[in-house]
Amino acid sequence: MSTSPLNPTVTPTHNPNNNEKKPWYKKWWGIAAIVVGVLFVVGLLVPKDEEVEAEPTPTPTPTETTTAPAPDPSSETEEPDQEPTEEPDQEPDVPKEYISALKSAENYLDFSPMSKKGLFDQLTSEYGDQFTKEAAQYAVDNIDADWKELALESARSYQDDMHMSPAAIYDQLVSEYGEQFTEEEAQYALDNL
Repeated sequence: MSTSPLNPTVTPTHNPNNNEKKPWYKKWWGIAAIVVGVLFVVGLLVPKDEEVEAEPTPTPTPTETTTAPAPDPSSETEEPDQEPTEEPDQEPDVPKEYISALKSAENYLDFSPMSKKGLFDQLTSEYGDQFTKEAAQYAVDNIDADWKELALESARSYQDDMHMSPAAIYDQLVSEYGEQFTEEEAQYALDNL
């Protein structure tokens, strides 16, 4: 059966005059870019076991140091016993979950400026890392972060990328549905934009 352009029951499968284009995310390269991006973000967020195991070993306990040979009496002026007491205090037996939560929190802040509350929510979210509240609290309490500077970094992003007014930026920074910075941190950000 031959198809004729005059036959009304046959519809053309390709119309060169059809100017509709597929959106970029429906093309094969768009899908590939999305997959690569998701894998990259997941790779940043997942703590690696090797990093956890690379933690420094704790100092020997006093029972272990008593088995060491006695110091030479001729070197009594060096005071070898003073060295362990000069070391900074180390937290004894921090659970691995707490260390993982801290490393995950560091990864989040390397990737995006977040408030203390926002970071806590991300660490405990059922759609996030699902850490216990105790582990997440340990992470936000022990992370080396300047929350005011993070608020400023977030405010700059809103100003530069979204062209928001200072009032809108402030509202976004303090909103419970937004960044969840404190009012003091948000005001610092606006004062330093």
